[in-house]
Amino acid sequence: MAPQLKEAIRQLITRDEMGPGDQLPTEPELSEHFGVSRNKIREALKLLEQDGLVTAIQGRGRFVSALGSVPIERPVNIYESITALLQGLGYKVTNVVLSVEEGTADARVARELQLNEGDPVIRLVRLRLGDDQPMVFSINIVRRDALPGPLKFRNWGASVTKSLEGHGHYIAFSIARLSAANLPAEYSKAYDLARYDPWLLVEETCVTREGNRLLYAIDYHRSSEIAFNVVRRR
Repeated sequence: MAPQLKEAIRQLITRDEMGPGDQLPTEPELSEHFGVSRNKIREALKLLEQDGLVTAIQGRGRFVSALGSVPIERPVNIYESITALLQGLGYKVTNVVLSVEEGTADARVARELQLNEGDPVIRLVRLRLGDDQPMVFSINIVRRDALPGPLKFRNWGASVTKSLEGHGHYIAFSIARLSAANLPAEYSKAYDLARYDPWLLVEETCVTREGNRLLYAIDYHRSSEIAFNVVRRR
């Protein structure tokens, strides 16, 4: 909850065009605005302080820093679903399920999800379209025990993050690695996607509030259309 609230408050700062030195609404005001407890607001504000976006002055309140007043489009440090990412860019999103199957964890997956080799997993392969154009080729590997029940009874075109939440698993953050890569030949040939090489490869290990690693996502973003931004501080 705190990371999502932190991002919501950051967006509030941007939307209201608050500048360096402007005072944030009080904790009670933010609590009422977002409909959450003051403790949750306090946790989110603490994260903003840690990131240098907000400055707290004892007895006076919290104020927007110079860094906090700069709007950052598609910040790399914010976890969001592919659907939310594409919608944020203005695309009409369609999720095409290419395959979904039960399998076992190889050495790489076992390491990322803290499993033993051979433990059961679900492997979901999808093509994410924006305005009917290929935007993200997505491979999601999920611990089998995180999404119980027969595979055929689940809507695999829906958000995996939301499906996990339906079973009480809330993703708090992810550990991500970004690099440039061509789509593996087995997929580029099968789905005629080689013309979009190279892709921006984002490999994410998604972690719940309790520290459990449930989802390993391998997402190839169309590099001509999707980029992420990062702020570098001294």
